[in-house]
Amino acid sequence: MKQLISILTLVFAIQCASVPTSELPIKSTISGTPVEYKLDGKTYEGYLATDTSIKEKRPGILVIHEWWGLNEYPKQRARQLADLGYVAFVMDVYGKGILAKDHVEAGKLSGANGDPKIILKKINKALDILKSNPNVDSSKIGAIGYCFGGGGVIELALDGSDLKGGVVSFHGFLGSKNLASGVKKIKSKVLVHHGADDPFVPKASVETFIKTVTDAKAPVTFVSHPGAVHGFTRPGSEKHGLPGLAYNEKADYASFDSMKAFFAANFK
Repeated sequence: MKQLISILTLVFAIQCASVPTSELPIKSTISGTPVEYKLDGKTYEGYLATDTSIKEKRPGILVIHEWWGLNEYPKQRARQLADLGYVAFVMDVYGKGILAKDHVEAGKLSGANGDPKIILKKINKALDILKSNPNVDSSKIGAIGYCFGGGGVIELALDGSDLKGGVVSFHGFLGSKNLASGVKKIKSKVLVHHGADDPFVPKASVETFIKTVTDAKAPVTFVSHPGAVHGFTRPGSEKHGLPGLAYNEKADYASFDSMKAFFAANFK
């Protein structure tokens, strides 16, 4: 009987391991609510996730969504961060209710926010909202971003923001025009998870990024995942029909566990 139980446990563990990290179970005490705010006369709607069972102040983490917009995926990531004991706020880059219908529209929306000055103004507004939350210890802030948002958190670091938790980029864009001038401004620890076979990020951009941060001795950790392409953390990425966009289980789990360890260490 004990052997049977052990076998069933092993099978269950294997099955669990095949579930994307974004679909892992979270506590029933996790709550998510929309947060409407304005910037330069335009209305935005972010998403705040907390664990209602925690009463004391805790670290806050900003989440920047992919080029698709603030859909269910970043909301689920925020709920997961809340499950880990943080308060997570997903900023809205495009405006309330604006979601890309396809990759063409996603490219236009993200492109309109490609100027560092534009995206940084929006990021700093979102950080103010996160820090002002009564459940957040404003001295302990971090940030994560996916794809377009991954480039956004790198931009934040290049701008000299001093975040105790640091920033984590998942399959983010690396070719910031502020890289050369901003690398010596980096104060926040930076963790970059990149798909080694990502065709959306030119090899030259990857090489330039690595050389620049290495030469500057910046606090940047760059992790390249063999066999992974763009969007490797997002289940169903390949359904968009874009070559070079696909989920990768191994890279997904490795980057997720790495993020958890990164924040746990930085927030000590």
